[in-house]
Amino acid sequence: MKKVIQALFLAAMSSPLFAQIQAPKELIQFYTQEWKGERFPDGRPKVPDEIVKRLANVSIEEAWGIMRGDGYNNQFEGNFQIIHPEKPLVGRVLTAQYMPARPDMEKPIKEKGKAEGRRGNTNSWPIDALQINDVYVADGYGKIIDGTLIGDNLGNSIYAKSKTGVVFDAGVRDLEGLSAIDGFVGFTRGYDPSAIKDMTMTCINCPIRIGRASVLPGDLVLGKPEGVIFIPAHLAEKVVNQSEFIALQDEFGHKMLRENKFTPGEIDMKWNDAIKNAFREHIKTRSGKVYLTSEQIEKFLSKE
Repeated sequence: MKKVIQALFLAAMSSPLFAQIQAPKELIQFYTQEWKGERFPDGRPKVPDEIVKRLANVSIEEAWGIMRGDGYNNQFEGNFQIIHPEKPLVGRVLTAQYMPARPDMEKPIKEKGKAEGRRGNTNSWPIDALQINDVYVADGYGKIIDGTLIGDNLGNSIYAKSKTGVVFDAGVRDLEGLSAIDGFVGFTRGYDPSAIKDMTMTCINCPIRIGRASVLPGDLVLGKPEGVIFIPAHLAEKVVNQSEFIALQDEFGHKMLRENKFTPGEIDMKWNDAIKNAFREHIKTRSGKVYLTSEQIEKFLSKE
């Protein structure tokens, strides 16, 4: 594996692709090679819109438990200030890496950006790459004072392009204006009236860290009042399907307990055939859409 990585970087350094603000497509594909589905032109995994939509109904605990079972122990981060906490944040991750500014690094980055036709300060460049259902996720190393990555102008642009919001390990300004953007959900470290200063955006769609979470471009992000969780693209459908089954189980179990149909011990233990049959009838008669197919439900029931 070490030789593969070395070969990849040697090839990139000898190619014009290396001198890009955007991570080369080949590098994104290398880090996300377990994803076998469709990709964006930039190389990011393109998890289907239906899975993204369904993720909004998944709880942080359900997603965390399923991923932890597969060995993904470093995907959650909390302790954010939240804009519109009453709304879930879901979408495909577009990452940006920020670092403390230094002239010998900032000058070639800005020159390269100009050559690529990029306009404005570096903190606006990732916005130009956003697609519908993308979430701008930025490692701003926790900086709040002089670390405000956006105000309400850029916030309006982000929402116009993505219809989602942001996750920033950094600050924002113009809280009143950002809060006025209907549908914009923001997870940030804090608010400050200062403008961004002495920090530079160094890479779009590189692997980044948000607190204790490792984040790759194309991950799905789920943000709720507890915090944010980043789901690898190749696990997204599994997390959504299994979480929906757990939610259906809980809904059924609570109903049975309220109606005294089964005891708590029966509901909490391995289900017998009578409970499974009652569950099947519940699925047929409940109101609301069930996305899982009957085959998927039976597969889950067989494990009970």
